Amino acid sequence: MYGYWGKLLRVDLTNSRFSVEDIPEKVFEQLLGGAALGAKILLEETEANVDPLSEANKLIFAVGPFQGTNFPGNAKWSVITKSPLTGTFLESAGTGHWAPFFKKCGFDAAVFEGKAPKPTYVVIRDDNVEFHDASKIWGLDTSESSIAIKEELGDSRINALNIGPSGEIMNPIACITCDGHSFAGRGGAGAVMGSKNLKAVAAWGTKKVPVFDEEKATQYSKEMFKTLMEAGEGLRAHGTPGVMVPLEEIGDVPIKYWRGDECKRGAYLMGAPRYTDYLNVKPLPCVNCPLGCHRHIHFEYPDGTILDCNGPEYETIGMMGTGLLMEDLGAVAKANDIANKMGIDTVSAGAWVGFLMECWECGWITGKDTGGLKMVWGSPEALIEATRQITKLEGVGRYFKKGIRGAAAEIGHDAVKIIVEAKNLDYPAHDPRGVYALGVNYAVGTRGACHERGNPQAGAMGLFFPELGQEGPYDRTDPKMSAKIAYLHQNVSVTFNCMTLCKFMMNGGGLTITEMNTAYKYLTGKEITEEDFIRYGERAWQLERIINVRDGISRKDDGLSPKMAMAALIGPRAGKTPAPYHEEILDDYYKLRGWDKNGIPTEERLEELGIGEFAKYIKK
Repeated sequence: MYGYWGKLLRVDLTNSRFSVEDIPEKVFEQLLGGAALGAKILLEETEANVDPLSEANKLIFAVGPFQGTNFPGNAKWSVITKSPLTGTFLESAGTGHWAPFFKKCGFDAAVFEGKAPKPTYVVIRDDNVEFHDASKIWGLDTSESSIAIKEELGDSRINALNIGPSGEIMNPIACITCDGHSFAGRGGAGAVMGSKNLKAVAAWGTKKVPVFDEEKATQYSKEMFKTLMEAGEGLRAHGTPGVMVPLEEIGDVPIKYWRGDECKRGAYLMGAPRYTDYLNVKPLPCVNCPLGCHRHIHFEYPDGTILDCNGPEYETIGMMGTGLLMEDLGAVAKANDIANKMGIDTVSAGAWVGFLMECWECGWITGKDTGGLKMVWGSPEALIEATRQITKLEGVGRYFKKGIRGAAAEIGHDAVKIIVEAKNLDYPAHDPRGVYALGVNYAVGTRGACHERGNPQAGAMGLFFPELGQEGPYDRTDPKMSAKIAYLHQNVSVTFNCMTLCKFMMNGGGLTITEMNTAYKYLTGKEITEEDFIRYGERAWQLERIINVRDGISRKDDGLSPKMAMAALIGPRAGKTPAPYHEEILDDYYKLRGWDKNGIPTEERLEELGIGEFAKYIKK
């Protein structure tokens, strides 16, 4: 077997033991790796509706074949588990410097089970697993934890995935960070780590992954690195904040917690090039990355204090910037740093602050409820302090122990009518009223509302797939095209998460499906068509939906939030909304997926995809 080890590491946290199991080659031929491999394990080894924060839940880290060489973008890793927000399937992904070194330990995936009797961090070195007492670092933030682990191990090369204090208290939007550099942000995987008393997972491997044609794979990786570096100059210069202004111009950014129509000034103040100059930005690349989309900032506030840290990405400046009518980029950078170091998802954090500001405007909460904090639109003080309280689930953060739905239920009045979420996961910073395919993409998202497991907004900006028969850009507000565009982008995006390859190599660097398939051939020796290559993503999506269905999810859960029926009066999306067409789009989408009218995968489609054996989980 080439490109893989065919090995699974199983870690018993309860008893501080580990074992190694074989993964049959057939599994990789079916599922490729990464997200799909994790979904298979989660489906087979957990019961329906298992409590995400119980010992019975599994925490799975997985990579794909591309960590076999220095192929650009292969710093990606996936974490798969049950989400404390949605109660069902969760796959989240991060980058940094961990994935290639975990792969060099000799494993394709690691499954963490049970619960450690005390705070613990795990170190994987080649074939061995060490269990370390994490009591001294429990309570440290994500950056401090990384430094402390390196110092304790006496090796600055060792990279760790870790949680901050928010993960330790099982905050439902706690994330997992790679050395405080990159984040598996959405859905609460960090809370699952906290529930298992698992502070960090470090890895350092020295093994050489078997590659079918090492000479060609190495040479091709070098060629692709050069090509992507040249094509990705714009992304490297400004990072994801570079899309803020163009996306506002097509009506795709969040404004006033999804109530505003346009925000040109806010987009200018939050986005590049101003962002780059104002925060004194430098690119911050992951290992084997020619693009460097992450930002490192060095910003001095008027009082002389300096913020020297990771800068906010587009999603953060969308949710905490235009989404709150915020014009103070320094305040957004500060709130981002608080969230990163405590270890929470900045998308949901920004959404929660926006929700509180709207509740304040409506008179549903007052200073008596907020401890005197004035939750007014555009207030830097409100953003920074509310974010701080959300990280601790204290003060205004107390409302969100069960996510946005729980907060709406506790506040009452008509709060449930203003929340914007799918399956209790807040919408990210892209508006379905500007790109209709986003509506169905969010609605059917297997982990809830997600712009990365399917990113039709990139299609609206010119990303399309000629190898799959998509010859050019599409009308972003054409309901007849919405289902197909969502379907295509989901399949491609989830294939990336099975490869555990960074999607910015395509959407930023210009990597094509054909080029990925060529690299895969050199890595594994397997020659398949581009259509069959992307079918890996379709198989993964079906497995994820089976987990959803087993947990009780069906068409009733695939709707749009009420605000999505509110068309803008002015601006680029004036008069636009996918809401009147949603049920028709959903029917079209279900047909493309091979699901019945209730959104249940059919046995016939699963057989057609070569994964018919998983139909039994639906029958149960």
